[in-house]
Amino acid sequence: MAWRGWAQRGWGCGQAWAPPGGGLSCNELITALAPPRLFGRRFNFFIQQKCGFRKAPRKVEPRRSDTGSSGEAYKRSALIPPVEETVFYPSPYPIRTLIKPFFFTVGFTGCAFGSAAIWQYESLKSRVQSYFDGIKADWLDSIRPQKEGDLRKEINKWWNNLSDGQRTVTGIIAANVLVFCLWRVPSLQRTMMRYFTSNPASKVLCSPMLLSTFSHFSLFHMAANMYVLWSFSSSIVNILGQEQFMAVYLSAGVISNFVSYMCKVATGRYGPSLGASGAIMSVLAAVCTKIPEGRLAIIFLPMFTFTAGNALKAIIAMDTAGMILGWKFFDHAAHLGGALFGIWYITYGHELIWKNREPLVKMWHEMRTDGPKKGGGSK
Repeated sequence: MAWRGWAQRGWGCGQAWAPPGGGLSCNELITALAPPRLFGRRFNFFIQQKCGFRKAPRKVEPRRSDTGSSGEAYKRSALIPPVEETVFYPSPYPIRTLIKPFFFTVGFTGCAFGSAAIWQYESLKSRVQSYFDGIKADWLDSIRPQKEGDLRKEINKWWNNLSDGQRTVTGIIAANVLVFCLWRVPSLQRTMMRYFTSNPASKVLCSPMLLSTFSHFSLFHMAANMYVLWSFSSSIVNILGQEQFMAVYLSAGVISNFVSYMCKVATGRYGPSLGASGAIMSVLAAVCTKIPEGRLAIIFLPMFTFTAGNALKAIIAMDTAGMILGWKFFDHAAHLGGALFGIWYITYGHELIWKNREPLVKMWHEMRTDGPKKGGGSK
């Protein structure tokens, strides 16, 4: 019975142990104590599993961003943050990873244009009140003693000298600068990589499609994008208006990221992307489509000018070649998706989407008009 107790304590066959006064091994001991009728192939297998050392199950290692040709290419780009420690989880069924981003793109685009229509309604409604408030403020300024070197007055003067487009994109530029500063905080690197870079192999798929539009890791990347946005801001806001421009800009950022997702899934070249280039390409393409004869120039080569139409053709050709040939310094699929959305919206989208906003605005107007009556009817 003492030997049986030792056997039940789980001594492995590989251990050098024998009961006092005997030389029986583990297998011989179990064979002597077990009933003969139980022995067979299955029972021998059971004994081998009990007495031997079990082999540890093989763990499935997730894909890291620095493996494969895509990861190495992204590591070489100065526009992308370091991703050596970032783990991505590509789906075994890549097409399924596009389902949630697709519905997010459609839903967000609809909400963006719906919100822009309501925003425009509220802006028009408040302009009359703002006009009278402005007259009152001017009268108060005329009778109030002026302070020399008033900082607030200087800021207001600078702000009023900006065009409508420049005032509109100032908030976008401020958001990009804020996110750029967050990239410099070491403790936020993992959070920024998770939510402010878009990658179809990441666990978070939808929110980065919008947040990455305001994300830049490289100062040069951010400065170049913001300069182009500032340069085209007056033209695009004059064409579309402030509210419609914001809807187009945000929708273009999400749509360009979805096109990037499709290209990465189709080619298997997973990797993070970030930047406002897709949305800005939509703005640039919209302006060039609406004003094809406008003259453009490069900031460092102002003596060479070209038409906006030719510039748009060259940009589309370059991004198409980059996507086909696999150039990885820029996300050419996102650039191309943003440019095509800008062209489509100026050509067809304005008529299909913005000019059909009347039912939504009418419903919102009825809600705003009937709301106070229902609340104050008790008296």
